Amino acid sequence: MTDAHDTAADSSLRTTGGAPPDDGGSSAEEAPIPLLEPREGIPPVIADETALARMIAAFEAGSGPVAVDAERASGYRYGQRAYLVQLRREGAGTALIDPVACPDLSALGDALSGVEWVLHAATQDLPCLREIGMVPTRLFDTELAGRLAGFPRVGLGAMVESVLGFVLEKGHSAVDWSTRPLPEPWLRYAALDVELLVDLRDALEKELDRQGKLEWARQEFDAIASAPPPEPRKDPWRRTSGMHKVRRRRQLAVVRELWQTRDRIAQRRDVSPGKVLGDAAIVEAALALPANVHALAALNGFGHRVGKRQLEQWQAAVDRAKGLSEAQLPQPGQAVTGPPPPRAWADKDPAAAARLSAARAGISAVAEQLGMPQENLITPDTVRRVCWEPPAVVDTQSVAAALAGHGARPWQVEQVAPVLVEALSAKEA
Repeated sequence: MTDAHDTAADSSLRTTGGAPPDDGGSSAEEAPIPLLEPREGIPPVIADETALARMIAAFEAGSGPVAVDAERASGYRYGQRAYLVQLRREGAGTALIDPVACPDLSALGDALSGVEWVLHAATQDLPCLREIGMVPTRLFDTELAGRLAGFPRVGLGAMVESVLGFVLEKGHSAVDWSTRPLPEPWLRYAALDVELLVDLRDALEKELDRQGKLEWARQEFDAIASAPPPEPRKDPWRRTSGMHKVRRRRQLAVVRELWQTRDRIAQRRDVSPGKVLGDAAIVEAALALPANVHALAALNGFGHRVGKRQLEQWQAAVDRAKGLSEAQLPQPGQAVTGPPPPRAWADKDPAAAARLSAARAGISAVAEQLGMPQENLITPDTVRRVCWEPPAVVDTQSVAAALAGHGARPWQVEQVAPVLVEALSAKEA
């Protein structure tokens, strides 16, 4: 274990304002200051190649890290594309870019190659940024930094308030960012989201360094930056909300047909699939297996606001599922590549269940001592895999190799391997 254990466990350190322990400063809390306007005002939205070229040159000539954020239209549009990109860098100010008008930002990505990008919850924004040619080589994730440092609330607004003492206005986070033109209050909100991101990064870097966790954070950030794009999800229709009610294979086929039909329509219309047909309606139709349009129209979600033509297309999907042969029907569950669900371990392998219980208890204790969530110390999936199939010879070296093989970073291996060796050896003896 490292000196971070001692720092995080020091009960003499105080906690104020929702922040992790702090060993200096006044104990009196000052009221947070509302942040109402960007320092240089709201910049004009960049929506043509000439303005984009000027902005790229300015940001390339800037200094220090660059704050990056993106706004999507989740719940309104199909997919997770970016509808506004915000950046801020010392010497360049703030920029707001319309990626609909400027869909290729690879020149901007190239200009910022090698520069540290500061994002909040980076894994949420990186996919849509990648689509428009912006891929960081180095990054600092302020949300993840907050988790590692032990902040109880790691949303951007909560972090800015507890660390920097400013209040961000968060009223426009869930609006339809595909709207054009974007209203001025939305643009103000978007500009303010990157206004203090680098300041937050600097403060969190100091806090992580104080706790002995800065190198750990750097390993995490490097892992995010170097991670390949996620593979497309297999059988995404199985994630339909309420699927636990659907048991029979014929009913599963109805869910699949309705989901795929809805997805094609949503993609063609560029709207959120939920606006085409709700998950609850899909499950309702699967359970009822309606014989005709009239029976379908009587179900929840297919009421009077659904037109005859729409009802006919949904019924056609149901009929296609009902016409499949037994061999064409989906299986009840997805193929499991890893260990079975933990609830089944006691019956399948009691020794493995005991190993997992001991490992969880030990990891929980270490996470509490370090002042961070267990899932950031080590992923639950990694723990399950090692406990289900432990190394033939259980020792620090073999367990460390197993953890690394499942993607654990060096700092995680250092903290977790001794705990797992103890948990695995307890049943070996």
